[in-house]
Amino acid sequence: MLSLRAFSRSVPRTFSRSVALSSRSAVRPLSTIQKPSFLQSSWKQLARPSYPAFSTARVLREPAGEGDVELVAKFEEELQHEKASGLEDLDASVQNVKYVLENGPWEVKDIPGEQEVVLTRKFGNEDIRVTFTVADLQNLSEQEDFDDAALSDELDFQHQPVNQQGRPSGNVPSHSEDRVAPADREVEDDLDRDLEPSFPARVNVTVEKPGSGALLIQTIAQDGVFQVEEVSYFNKSDLANAQTAEKDWARQSLYAGPPFENLDEDLQSYIERYLEERGINAELANVIPDYIQVKEQKEYVRWLENVRNFIAA
Repeated sequence: MLSLRAFSRSVPRTFSRSVALSSRSAVRPLSTIQKPSFLQSSWKQLARPSYPAFSTARVLREPAGEGDVELVAKFEEELQHEKASGLEDLDASVQNVKYVLENGPWEVKDIPGEQEVVLTRKFGNEDIRVTFTVADLQNLSEQEDFDDAALSDELDFQHQPVNQQGRPSGNVPSHSEDRVAPADREVEDDLDRDLEPSFPARVNVTVEKPGSGALLIQTIAQDGVFQVEEVSYFNKSDLANAQTAEKDWARQSLYAGPPFENLDEDLQSYIERYLEERGINAELANVIPDYIQVKEQKEYVRWLENVRNFIAA
């Protein structure tokens, strides 16, 4: 059978021969031609596409990846481990969060799959909103890896014994802790771990009054203390709780006020008391890092389930 390309090349020669033959015979009117020529019917058959059915069948027969089964099994193993022991390791944090939220004035908005958590309450004619995110815990892990590497390099340098000329030597100890017994050193390490501070969590507090705008107080919650960084006023409440890029851009273009630490010390104290009266106190500063850890653990388990199910589908 001729290919499409070979057939199309033969068309001019066939056409010229048919014209020569027709010139020798009598001319017939167009109305007498009832059937398409062999050339036209053959061209339509060759031009008819046949690749879609072939392409679809090939896609349906496409095999899954060879490592998919092992990957799903590994996800399942990690998932079972986290479900069995993940929240048990955070039992104290879970109990602390439960107690504060059940006995406090706060309502919680915690949407599964989202990073941000919102606490709200009423105080007189004010609407108070506290927001924080699990991203702070993820960012902290990256920073800790960097700090640990830098500290390790520094300690390695400091613990190098030196001789009388100040050059490293393998015979002269330079630090008293090198002479501490291993058992005593383990006790000191345990005490240091018990005294480790909690991680810093960025917390935004907004206080709104009907028809009066809103305050945005940016803080850091750590070790039971809210460290205020900035207090800003907006005549439109939606700018304090900017939810769109346009609102956020409009907020950034406004004067946000001086750094909190540059304010008069008495003014700083009054602002801190203002926040404490509205529930932005030591109890809340302690519970927010706990909530972030519990929330991050739940989101990690949810992520494992979603990815496992997608790969196994």
